[in-house]
Amino acid sequence: KNDINLETSSAYDIHIINALYDGGLIDKGIYIVCNGFKRPQYVENIASLVNGGFENTIPIIDNKEELELLDAAIDTRCKIGIRIASEEEPKFDFYTSRLGIRYNDIVEYYRAKIKGNKKFRLKMLHFFINTGIKDTAYYWNELSKCLNVYCELKKICPELDSLNIGGGFPIKNSLAFDYDYEYITEEIVAQIKNICNQAGIDEPNIFTEFGSFTVGESGATLFSIINQKQQNDRECWYMIDSSFMTTLPDIWGINQRYILLAVNNWDREYQRVFLGGLTCDSEDYYNGESHSNAIFLPKLGGGPQYIGFFHTGAYQESVGGYGGIQHCLIPAPKHIIIDRDKGDNEYYTRLFAKEQSYRSMMRILGY
Repeated sequence: KNDINLETSSAYDIHIINALYDGGLIDKGIYIVCNGFKRPQYVENIASLVNGGFENTIPIIDNKEELELLDAAIDTRCKIGIRIASEEEPKFDFYTSRLGIRYNDIVEYYRAKIKGNKKFRLKMLHFFINTGIKDTAYYWNELSKCLNVYCELKKICPELDSLNIGGGFPIKNSLAFDYDYEYITEEIVAQIKNICNQAGIDEPNIFTEFGSFTVGESGATLFSIINQKQQNDRECWYMIDSSFMTTLPDIWGINQRYILLAVNNWDREYQRVFLGGLTCDSEDYYNGESHSNAIFLPKLGGGPQYIGFFHTGAYQESVGGYGGIQHCLIPAPKHIIIDRDKGDNEYYTRLFAKEQSYRSMMRILGY
């Protein structure tokens, strides 16, 4: 509906594209950018798209051997891209991304492997920053280095006309969140334009991939408080009816913060609390250190207390696993879809999946 294009990361993504095409939702002119490491099945599925007439499918070369694999599987002319192995922020345990080809190798690789190849046309340079688009000296420096490579390549490769800026915008993770999307977008476009003008080349088409930013707001995770534990003079724990490690693995995996609000009892007196999950793991908690501020929630008493974590729609199922075995056998939660009737403008809910049962767990474990 929004006239977007598509990106793939693995072989199975291609099956989704085929299903979208069979359903009449996309046509063969759509741009399909194929990222990720190319295992044999992925190469075969990409080739089936290209050979089947998806003319704007662009496999992005992640390592130097992939071109030969694609060459063997693809029968017709094909657009390709190259991913730059960007240098990571100083806080990382490594200096250079494991993905892509090093800055210094790209031009020589093009000359040696692509320039004389009649099957492949280099159309795109792919630039991805793990930490996303931020207004920092690190980000602007990496973008500038990428653009210099683009300009150098463009001078010897006239068909190169697209720049893919991955590692998208951040998403709102607190009520105090403040990020000027318009400013940062204008600055990126201005820097691309300035560097290209200085080099005397045409500006590229700009592609972007905004994962969390696109889907994060589609989900919320609701818990009820089942007990209160005063562990010392200062620390009061509210125990939730699930596990953060099962339902919100980003919390303990990368210290991700979310908008956290009480769902009911707003008129009660509030107190500072820590939130604890049901597993026996010491990492199964959410407190002021993992959150941006101390957590204040209504005092308990008389009736259930519900809390909600909002903007959790991005990675939680894909990281935690859906329908499999969860940590300490805490069941995967019930999933409810909340939708709106556009005619009556009324909200309605439907059950997408029941809470995981002990029978399904036992079956997976072989009992």
